[in-house]
Amino acid sequence: MTRIVTRQVPADPARQLHQQGIAPLMARLYAARGIADAAEVDYGLKGLLPYHSLKNIQPMAARLADAIAARQRLLVVADYDADGATACTVAVKGLAALGAVIDFIVPNRFEYGYGLTPEIVELAAQSRPDIIVTVDNGIASVAGVEAANARGIEVLVTDHHLPGDTLPAALIVNPNQPGCEFPSKNLAGVGVMFYVLMALRAELRDRGAFRQQPEPNLGELLDLVALGTVADVVKLDRNNRILVDNGLRRMRAGRMAPGIAALFRVAGRAAHKANAFDLGFTVGPRLNAAGRLDDMSLGIACLLAGDETQALTLAQELDRLNRERRSIEHGMQDEALAVLSGIDAEQRYTLSLYRDDWHQGVVGIVASRLKEKYHRPAIVFAPGDEGEIKGSGRSIPGFHLRDALDLVYKRHPQLILKFGGHAMAAGLTIAEARFDEFAAAFESVARQLLDSNTLTRTLETDGPLSGRELSLAVAETLAAEVWGQGFAAPTFHDDFHIVSQRVVGDKHLKLRLEKDGVQCDGMLFNQVEWLPQTINAVYQLAANEWQGRKELQIYIQHWRQPG
Repeated sequence: MTRIVTRQVPADPARQLHQQGIAPLMARLYAARGIADAAEVDYGLKGLLPYHSLKNIQPMAARLADAIAARQRLLVVADYDADGATACTVAVKGLAALGAVIDFIVPNRFEYGYGLTPEIVELAAQSRPDIIVTVDNGIASVAGVEAANARGIEVLVTDHHLPGDTLPAALIVNPNQPGCEFPSKNLAGVGVMFYVLMALRAELRDRGAFRQQPEPNLGELLDLVALGTVADVVKLDRNNRILVDNGLRRMRAGRMAPGIAALFRVAGRAAHKANAFDLGFTVGPRLNAAGRLDDMSLGIACLLAGDETQALTLAQELDRLNRERRSIEHGMQDEALAVLSGIDAEQRYTLSLYRDDWHQGVVGIVASRLKEKYHRPAIVFAPGDEGEIKGSGRSIPGFHLRDALDLVYKRHPQLILKFGGHAMAAGLTIAEARFDEFAAAFESVARQLLDSNTLTRTLETDGPLSGRELSLAVAETLAAEVWGQGFAAPTFHDDFHIVSQRVVGDKHLKLRLEKDGVQCDGMLFNQVEWLPQTINAVYQLAANEWQGRKELQIYIQHWRQPG
């Protein structure tokens, strides 16, 4: 069952936005998303939150400045997803530009697992670093930091994940650590590293480092910051929208890293029209494919590539891995659906699945697909180390997945060996022999925290559009904004008359739609059964370009009989 609701539009903010020069439709959309002043959609870099309130950022900047002056060796330890890869690239490029002696390693997820583990410290020690800098990880690496300290290697942690009960014995910059007053808790790992670089540049400026040489332009890293921020699906509050908007502007102007340009090229997407959707669903997955199936050092090498030829070669390999990932994903998804076909999923509050031949790198994507299909929190497991299995979960609005796992952990000691994550996504490790026990415990916690209202899929829309608003110009205006997690892309719902329909690509419906005398093309993906003559549709507008022509197209997300 799907419930369709219309976002409430506060009248006073909408009126004020219109009075400040914002077009009526955009004023309505912004007001419905909590914006009351036009300044909140001014994405100039001057609007970025200052770095000073990030706990420990000035001591970290001072320590890095000292390390640069002493020519100490820095080693970045990265996470193996797109946020970790972009954060690593920003760290390597930025620290090198500021004078550091810098290198990096990234754990292979299948050999070392997540974060700064003692095993990774042992690997890192072979490079004989003076300082390890973690990016997009480290807040939970108590044992890893202890192992590094025992070897005489200092650790600086930059992370954005939620902390556990115990913090590692290191200098930490993380907006989510206790006592941090930074107003935005939604920075991605790459955003945290970018802020550290801003603080470090200011520290070096105060020390006179740029009297004889120009200051590095950190704005040149914003394409990477934008990619990591969107790909990590963090909430796009105003501060993150500023980072993403400026990164997208660099891409559209052709001033992006050769690796990002190459990823657009192999995906068949036009970088001069780059938007947040491209980063989240086209570029990001190709970068993530390296960490899922192989080694994220390939993705980082692509982002660090200094010329187009090298970048294109690496991007083509990432594209090949992404095609392989899709093939594995589809097979696992079919197997998961076969398992669930014998279960009444609607009577369950959670979905926990495991097979001993599933691929560890793809379980998160399969969990996401199951969550979308059944609107239930889903965790999918694959074999890990000897006797252990590793799970990746995705959640629904109203169910904080990491907190739910924490409840299971506390109620059933030793059941979960380790876990971490966010409200909407988390990972964990359990003993293979205890899978059924975990599934029952997770279901029990969910039955306490969820209700039928939360378990009913809700499509939130921005209401109807007038015939005049069904236009290419409106679609292009919408495409220019930074939409994403926590700042939802506009969807609308209206009654349409079906003028014509035909199946294309053997599995999609190509439609000609009419409303208020205005006709336009539409697409309904993954359906071949014909629609009735009149439908009530939830849809998005898109500016479709084909053979040099632009036209309005409607993408239908859900439909039902009118009335």
